[in-house]
Amino acid sequence: MIRRFGESPEPDRRYIRRVGVYALLPKGSSLLLTWQLEPGPDLQLPGGGIDPGESPVPALHREVYEETGWMISAPRRIGAFRRFTYMPEYDLWAEKVCLIYRAKPVRRLGPPTEAQHQPLWMEAGEAARRLGNAGDRHFAALHARGL
Repeated sequence: MIRRFGESPEPDRRYIRRVGVYALLPKGSSLLLTWQLEPGPDLQLPGGGIDPGESPVPALHREVYEETGWMISAPRRIGAFRRFTYMPEYDLWAEKVCLIYRAKPVRRLGPPTEAQHQPLWMEAGEAARRLGNAGDRHFAALHARGL
């Protein structure tokens, strides 16, 4: 069973399952995050959906680059969670299954290629308080405590 964070699913609502990959990207005591400006400001772990036919690790590399402009190495899966939410950019209600990895940010290659995203370095403890969803905050808090 995957731990759920956030709101319970509404019994009469149809949710589309979307599996995604997200990364804790530590450097010193900070984490590399992404600040998404649209559809509304949101501080997030970098990552996103796995495309059809794509495996999780290549998806993680692609998503981190698109949202931060950084190349990563040595991704290792450390957990997972799910949450039920409305995704306005797709106009759908989703059961998001979030696979969480820890990886090393190696080199900034340039600006994010995904519009409305900005990379942001933040101390891990502060990130654990400020990230936009409870699942991201949970994994950032575990990292901040050295777990």
